Amino acid sequence: MTDAAALPGQPRGGVLSGPATPRAVNVLAPNASAMTLDGTNTWILSEPDSELAVVVDPGPLDEGHLRAVVDTAEAAGKRVALTLLTHGHPDHAEGAARFAGLTGTKVRALDPALRLGDEGLGAGDVVRVGGLELRVVPTPGHTADSLCFHLPADQAVLTGDTVLGRGTTVVAHPDGRLGDYLDSLRRLRSLAVDDGVHTVLPGHGPVLEDAQGVVEFYLAHRAHRLAQVETAVENGYRTPGAVVEHVYADVNRALWPAAELSVRAQLEYLEEHGLI
Repeated sequence: MTDAAALPGQPRGGVLSGPATPRAVNVLAPNASAMTLDGTNTWILSEPDSELAVVVDPGPLDEGHLRAVVDTAEAAGKRVALTLLTHGHPDHAEGAARFAGLTGTKVRALDPALRLGDEGLGAGDVVRVGGLELRVVPTPGHTADSLCFHLPADQAVLTGDTVLGRGTTVVAHPDGRLGDYLDSLRRLRSLAVDDGVHTVLPGHGPVLEDAQGVVEFYLAHRAHRLAQVETAVENGYRTPGAVVEHVYADVNRALWPAAELSVRAQLEYLEEHGLI
């Protein structure tokens, strides 16, 4: 067995649902799969002495899960006052409209199509509810609309699918772009180095205790994969499917369709930079 402290980001062991930091509680959605790991992490955020809470990523359209989120907040003496989305993939956002109906909240997101209410989210925005402060960090790459939320009081960042609690994420071509994703990882590294962020509250998988470590791992992993793809093309593997079979031969075949999206993004990146 591998020591968790030796794994990228130092993943926290134990049950995923429940309190993660003084201001963050996770309610795990029952949608585990090869792509969603243990399921989607729905985050309830609140100042300890406040009656108001913010929910990030209500998750899939699962009535039991959505009501469990409301019940968890209410059991702690909280009322959900706002819903936020890290991005629009269904495992994070499909239940948002129903959740807004259950809680009477607005939904704020980068993509106007996902919003309920007039306010969106963008670079430099600060969300304040009941004394809680969240800083919006644009992190396109996994998708064009991906956002992270910096929680300064807990030295934490909610990363959606930009950084996972286990494994690595997909650059979902054509919406996702590798160049954007690498820039987003560097932005997160700056949060760790310059702003003291050490805890990662991901959209899937366990909490990570070493934000800088996991981001450095992601950057190194991307550089390694990119080099592998470039070499594969030089050796005659020209189509995305052929590159996946060659480069991702050690990866679960159930993940190959997702890997192909990342390969397409990598091929686009290499072409744009005149490397193939």
